[in-house]
Amino acid sequence: MSTPYGFATRAIHAGQDPDPTTGAVNVPIYATSTYAQDGVGGLREGFEYSRTGNPTRRALETCLASLERGRYGRAFSSGMGATDAALRTFLKPGDHIVIPNDAYGGTFRLIDKVFSQWGVTHSPAPVSDVDAIRAAIRPETKLVWIETPTNPLLNIGDIAAIASVAHGAGARLVVDNTFASPALQTPLELGADVVLHSTTKYIGGHSDVVGGALITSDEELDAAFGFLQNGAGAVPGPFDAYLTLRGIKTLQLRMDKHSDNAELVAEALVRHPRVKKVIYPGLESHPGHAVAAKQMSRFGGMVSFIVDGGEEAALEVCARTKLFLLAESLGGVESLIEHPGKMTHASTSGSLLEVPADLVRVSVGIESGDDLVADLLEALG
Repeated sequence: MSTPYGFATRAIHAGQDPDPTTGAVNVPIYATSTYAQDGVGGLREGFEYSRTGNPTRRALETCLASLERGRYGRAFSSGMGATDAALRTFLKPGDHIVIPNDAYGGTFRLIDKVFSQWGVTHSPAPVSDVDAIRAAIRPETKLVWIETPTNPLLNIGDIAAIASVAHGAGARLVVDNTFASPALQTPLELGADVVLHSTTKYIGGHSDVVGGALITSDEELDAAFGFLQNGAGAVPGPFDAYLTLRGIKTLQLRMDKHSDNAELVAEALVRHPRVKKVIYPGLESHPGHAVAAKQMSRFGGMVSFIVDGGEEAALEVCARTKLFLLAESLGGVESLIEHPGKMTHASTSGSLLEVPADLVRVSVGIESGDDLVADLLEALG
């Protein structure tokens, strides 16, 4: 859809015109593996086989591109499928990548345990320190990869400044925008070359579908992503695409409520005597608050905190909540709590990216905010 339309309008309409045959207002679930051709090579709307392209998936990809203010979108079967496709597009044996020193555990595991076997090297650097990122870049660096906010320490990177540094060194910038979502932040408009999402999280928003996406405005990059999407085959099924589209329609509403509730939770935790530190970009005490305020419209639904009493105390809090469900993942309508060191970031144990043992991460849902605050305070005792 054209630029003048607002985010919520694009979320509901981009790529989702009524079905021309029936007038159905929702994009149909095209449950087909192949498509009849009008003579050899006579493809209808370009469709021949659903690994290569599917109308439901195309609608999702069009919508995602519109939301991120990009020209092209590619949907994948998972966030890690999208990550793998991006890394293989940019990196060859002998190349180097700069990653956050508190990157998501799955991203680190793929780079450290898989791509390292193919001669790709990596260096961690704090996303909040542009000079450190500049210093980590080598002549063979092809890619700078950041998350902002990061997972799980919620550090903030200045996207525009990091893009300038990466491009000045002849490298590209990929921004994992999963925590913010395009409702709160659009990295392509700040200079990023590619935006990555685990659409499992806020974009889908209901903990009922797994997916990933790559969005760019570079036609050559999109073609390369499309080649791997088809050639390697990590594509979402049509029902996955449908569920993700359905979630997108309420993304703006949900992100506002997630942010409202996270602000309540963070403020309550700051006042609790058993909490040593609260990490939330919306707090003025957060070292990245000013940068976050500059490039985000709200501060999101993720809050991390350090519990007085070490790892045992952190695990105890995770076990005592009732509304905050003990589970991996994030971004759904329901609130979740986890211990990153033993759950999502266990793969970083013993590395430079190891997370604190006394850290708790919560994904603040859209329940009644007062109930969520009471649940956490009771668990803290």
